[in-house]
Amino acid sequence: MPDPREHPHSEAWKTALTVLQEVAPPAIPEGAHVTTVQIEYPPGDEGAPPHRHPGPAFGYVLEGEMRFELEGEGERIVRAGETFWEPGGDVIHYQDGNNLTDTRLRFLVTMLCVPGQPMLVPVDEDELKRRAHLRAPRPS
Repeated sequence: MPDPREHPHSEAWKTALTVLQEVAPPAIPEGAHVTTVQIEYPPGDEGAPPHRHPGPAFGYVLEGEMRFELEGEGERIVRAGETFWEPGGDVIHYQDGNNLTDTRLRFLVTMLCVPGQPMLVPVDEDELKRRAHLRAPRPS
């Protein structure tokens, strides 16, 4: 066995960690399990229709730019190397589409899922109309 004194550990580990996102602990559904998925949209794709997740979701954009909008928050652009999160539960996720027309959008999402429930539940038009007052003003 090699002598560890002959090959000391690098000191790089002391500065290797960079915090990308930190949030107060959201509500975690009982019996939740964690799933990590990669999502890829072609250039200009609108993404998923308005939807919600049963538990919180934490994401990281790998490539491209995402139009991101949650109920009660203004639309924003999340670029490659940036993070996003949503609390899940009753909050509607309005947009996750590709903001660029010349490159794909790729992002990772780690979500806390509830056994027996889909990880993404589309919201119907009637509910969108009933909750329209909760949506932030649209950009001009």
